[in-house]
Amino acid sequence: MLEHDVLVIGAGLAGMRAAIAARAGGATTAIISKVHPVRSHSNAAQGGINAALTDRGDEWEDHAYDTVKGSDYLGDQDAIEVMCKAAGQALIDMEHFGVTFNRDDEGRLGTRAFGGQRRARTFFVGDFTGQALLHVMFEQLIKSGVRRYEEWFVSSLIIEDGQVCGVMALEVRTGQVYAIRAKTVIFCTGGFGRVFEPSTNALICTGDGTALAYNAGAELMDMEMVQYHPTTLAGSGVLISEAARGEGAYLLDKDGNRFMEKYAPNMMELASRDVVSRAEQTEINAGNGVDGCVYLDCRHLGEALIMEKLSQIREIGIDLVGCDMIKEPIPIRPGMHYAMGGIRTNVDGQTNLPGVYAAGECACVSVHGGNRLGANSLLDTIVFGERSGNHAAEASRSVDYIEFNVDQAVSNEEKRIQAFLDRPQNGDRIASVRLGMGESMNRNLAVYRNEEGMKKTLVELKELEKRYETVPIENKGKVFNTDLIFGLELGFMLDCATPIAMSALDRQDSRGAQARTDYPNRDDENWMKHLVIKKGDSGPELSYAPVSITQWTPEERKY
Repeated sequence: MLEHDVLVIGAGLAGMRAAIAARAGGATTAIISKVHPVRSHSNAAQGGINAALTDRGDEWEDHAYDTVKGSDYLGDQDAIEVMCKAAGQALIDMEHFGVTFNRDDEGRLGTRAFGGQRRARTFFVGDFTGQALLHVMFEQLIKSGVRRYEEWFVSSLIIEDGQVCGVMALEVRTGQVYAIRAKTVIFCTGGFGRVFEPSTNALICTGDGTALAYNAGAELMDMEMVQYHPTTLAGSGVLISEAARGEGAYLLDKDGNRFMEKYAPNMMELASRDVVSRAEQTEINAGNGVDGCVYLDCRHLGEALIMEKLSQIREIGIDLVGCDMIKEPIPIRPGMHYAMGGIRTNVDGQTNLPGVYAAGECACVSVHGGNRLGANSLLDTIVFGERSGNHAAEASRSVDYIEFNVDQAVSNEEKRIQAFLDRPQNGDRIASVRLGMGESMNRNLAVYRNEEGMKKTLVELKELEKRYETVPIENKGKVFNTDLIFGLELGFMLDCATPIAMSALDRQDSRGAQARTDYPNRDDENWMKHLVIKKGDSGPELSYAPVSITQWTPEERKY
């Protein structure tokens, strides 16, 4: 029997940090991931990690205020305080683990400026910070002795009498189904970027944990808040890091004008992401772009700085659009990037389901509210990954394993998966349903939204869900059946898509990433509240929760 006190699902930064903390807390701990841990999407975080260090004349309160303002006052201020207070120690912990952060000429940790922040408090490793942290964290995971299930796919959560007792998982290499018993489960499965098409997210970011928790009865929160990053490449949607603007890059229209002075005269290109994305989209819609794009200009930064600090995104520009940023501007446009919403948790990662935790992008402790500041995502994963691991380890000491019929659970899951495999060919394809979903979401729930478009997407999602009930799996084998995995992932993505669209339609104001042309103003009197969504007997059920306000009174947001 496979059993562990703490089972962490997902092996990105949040997952590995949670597993290391739980193991250090004395719990028998395992981590399960559908990919090898260092292939997790944390790799893609390029720009850096935020922290306010007192010896630099920076205070956590200043970082917290910038985060609250960036969230358009929808972030829970008590949770933001927890994150920003812990940031300095989290950064030092990462350096002590072995992360080789860039240093200045005096040998001190170097910083760069990131959007929506009044100080340069973003610590970095070139333009591949996430990758550097991820590899070091994997070394620490190996050192900790945590059991690893690599390339295993979690297909369902096992709940008995309202209490988690384990998961059902498919070993991808063999196609065999297993039940893994656990006292506590921590979801660290990342975002749901591939619900949209295109997206900066890796193809593995399919909302698995969000959907698994939701289907088991967990509450989701702020699902309408989907961040469109200002600088993504046309066509592929690949991210061009905010590090470029942090080092001083300009945004230009077709005539070479720095248009951000019209929208954010103080912060210019380093206003918060939602502000910059809306400015770009407004210029593109007004005909001031080129082929649906504006330009990112790094030429004035010089070859030496680009090669030292922005080499990876230079290579991306050359490889994917044939533009060398040393010599010419790169065409960019807003693209789906990050989920501020997710599984509702408190600051210890606890959900409304006993024994179930969540951390990282799949979770919504609401430190990001309506808009995440760049470089707060890596911080979020490490701070709340560690807190979740600590709490889950402590909780596991006071509970016993819950007995369930393992053979019956395995048999039921095998039958469910086999029924999926046995579907007859009907001319439809997983990829076709997935593309239809992604394009509908990108068309009607992007930078600007309105009632008509969102209602149309909800109708289209119902049609896609109907198709999903009969769409066939073409590969009928058991061993490394990626076609089956894609099919299961599509089900999870559809489970995420409807709560996103429903929440966005319900929120009748504009704040952060939610910009409605039919409700263009922020309405604090009626909408200074979180949208909570839970799976009911007849479908998703919406309710509301108050926003935690401690020391920063909501005010008009200007940059």
